[in-house]
Amino acid sequence: MSQINISENAQTHFGKLLEQQPEGTSIRVFVVNPGTQSAECGVSYCPQDAIEASDTKYEFNGFMAYVDELSLPFLEDAEIDFVTDKMGSQLTLKAPNAKMRKVSDDATLLERVEYVIQTQVNPQLAGHGGHINLIELTDDGVAVIQFGGGCNGCSMVDVTLKDGIEKQLLEEFSGELTAVRDVTEHAAGEHSYY
Repeated sequence: MSQINISENAQTHFGKLLEQQPEGTSIRVFVVNPGTQSAECGVSYCPQDAIEASDTKYEFNGFMAYVDELSLPFLEDAEIDFVTDKMGSQLTLKAPNAKMRKVSDDATLLERVEYVIQTQVNPQLAGHGGHINLIELTDDGVAVIQFGGGCNGCSMVDVTLKDGIEKQLLEEFSGELTAVRDVTEHAAGEHSYY
């Protein structure tokens, strides 16, 4: 199984688009600024003369998809779909590892906690303009975090910490983490969500 999943609907969509391109044209899936908070995923046409020897090739229904060497680890578990609703049709591309390379199971606890924060916790907080940073892991298994953005000064931060973030991290790292603590001083300001 390939690490990039393209749904049947998206494969049909790409097939129709490629029929109108010169013969031999494929698609390219890529990440701009991989491994950073400003990472962006994209899909483009890939003419035959743009295929590099270092590219990874994926075969799909009636077409090929190519991924460059640099983007490859950041596209692990990526999903491309073509969805239609009342508002119309659109291509969706989800790449949970675009901003941060997937860590191995034998990575340090610090690396694994940081990965979960960046790929699972922060995307949820981003809807309110917030984020958290991992400040340290203590010897007794306490993850010390700092709220930022719209979370800083928000009156709901204690609920978010206890019922959301701490619960999620303690479940994910059962037996390794003992608690999650906040070092942020919460001063309400114009930037606060609530």
